Amino acid sequence: MKVAICGVWHVHAEHYFTIASREGEVVGVYDADAQRRREFCEKYNVKELATMEELLESEAEGIIVCSETSSHADDMVRIANAGKDIFTEKVLALTVEDSLRIKKAVEENGVRFVISFPQKFFGGNLTVKRLAESGKLGRINFLRCRVGHNGSLADWLPASFYDRHDCGGGAMMDLGAHIMYLTEWILGKPEAYTSMFTVCENTPKNRDGVEDNAVTMMRFAGGCIAVVETSFVQMLVPETMLEVSGDKGYVRFDEFGVRICTNETNEQFVPVEKCADEPIPIERFMRGETVPECSIDKAVTLTEMMVGAYGNQVK
Repeated sequence: MKVAICGVWHVHAEHYFTIASREGEVVGVYDADAQRRREFCEKYNVKELATMEELLESEAEGIIVCSETSSHADDMVRIANAGKDIFTEKVLALTVEDSLRIKKAVEENGVRFVISFPQKFFGGNLTVKRLAESGKLGRINFLRCRVGHNGSLADWLPASFYDRHDCGGGAMMDLGAHIMYLTEWILGKPEAYTSMFTVCENTPKNRDGVEDNAVTMMRFAGGCIAVVETSFVQMLVPETMLEVSGDKGYVRFDEFGVRICTNETNEQFVPVEKCADEPIPIERFMRGETVPECSIDKAVTLTEMMVGAYGNQVK
């Protein structure tokens, strides 16, 4: 498959370029920032596309979108109207209205759409999901998920990740996207949100109020509660943790693997063999697949959840 890249603003652009080059061909790269575009193209010896028009008129069958989140809606509507398939970095857009604009363009033009929700294809998370669906845990009443790293403490995140206009938020908007879509994957859409976000004083960048720490609680039909936590100031703690509890059992995935505790195990933790990792969304996109768990509807839902989380903060 031949693809082009729209924007190299996001840190994952290099990762997607590498996979796309392995799985197919990258025919060119466009970014509205001429210096950023030139540096990327020189580094990877790839054709520089100087305008959006050049991108849309290229021989690419699909476009990988890694532009600023604030630009996603305008970029993807134009790409869909040009009849190009779309792979995009999360989140889809910063408002529900913009997300629905993209959805309308994708559906009206019949283009293939895949959003990057890679955590759905990692073996540990797949194992938890399948155990929750199997009935072994009974009726689910609690979920907790955490993803974090030390990007703010160690000052390795790019300055662009602290630009509220481009990003729409900090830790929750970036890393928190993973825990939000994992939660919806297992529990469906929430009914209510309560969030607390903080800016830590011991981190080096002026962040314009963009949060380093974030926790959101969500209520679901039937009384289930989810607690999702994310951080740019996490040290010496596993990057990912997912636990689900029901009235018959409990399962946890962390750095020690997957463990389950049920009546059948005499209420003792026992290890569970993890499912194998599956190809991630960018690989599936490059192979011409449709990916139901990374569809335009799922992408819109993530934006809805972000709007709910950011709109219901405890001050």
